[in-house]
Amino acid sequence: MTRIAVAGATGRVGRHVVDVLHEGGHDVVAISRSTGVDVITGDGLAAALEGAEVIIDVTTGPSPEQGPATEFFTTATRNLQEAGVTAGVRRLVVVSIIGVDKSAGGYGAAKMAHERAALAGPIPARILRAAQFHELVEMLMGWGRQGDVIYLPKMRTQIVAARTVAEELAALATSAGPAGEQPAEIAGPREEYLPDLAQLVVAKHAEQVKIEAVSHPDDPDDVLGENGGLLPGPHATLAGPTFAEWLEQN
Repeated sequence: MTRIAVAGATGRVGRHVVDVLHEGGHDVVAISRSTGVDVITGDGLAAALEGAEVIIDVTTGPSPEQGPATEFFTTATRNLQEAGVTAGVRRLVVVSIIGVDKSAGGYGAAKMAHERAALAGPIPARILRAAQFHELVEMLMGWGRQGDVIYLPKMRTQIVAARTVAEELAALATSAGPAGEQPAEIAGPREEYLPDLAQLVVAKHAEQVKIEAVSHPDDPDDVLGENGGLLPGPHATLAGPTFAEWLEQN
């Protein structure tokens, strides 16, 4: 049994990571502000990491903007590394996003800074780059809703379930693979088009709304998604369920 700390334990991926680790018989420490631990201020962090062998970092900041997001990730990573060294942590596993190495700016650039900070720290780190989560579709629909029209970017993605990502993170945390190697990738079983996925959601809920696909050439993240920059490489792990299968069960 391994004692594993999960930073961001109550988030979209974190709650699945906690479940997967519990099912695997591991001793799990849930790190989040709701459990009294703050990765930015450091409050409660030393006590939470006591006896932990591995940290899985699935934290997300309060802002999608590049500057605030970069500050959040680099600060959180520094605090996790410093407290982790003191506690004797031997491995750090970080979730990232497929395509961040091609980002010219925006949130992708912030996640790239997150990766660099993790790899530069004293605790050996492994990076898992994931495709967009199934759960992201309805969130983007909410952001893009204007009356009875939903405007969505022309994103090409090999979308994946958060639970599937959590299973891969747990595997990396508990396996003996080397740290600092090329980032691993995980994605869904096939390429999808975001506006088409939104149509499936609309059909399930029998909503009377129209989906409009739009381009934002000034947004580097949108351009990357439209040009296929968010699709996995040839060595990625591909795993279901598909979005349609997941939607049927949720």
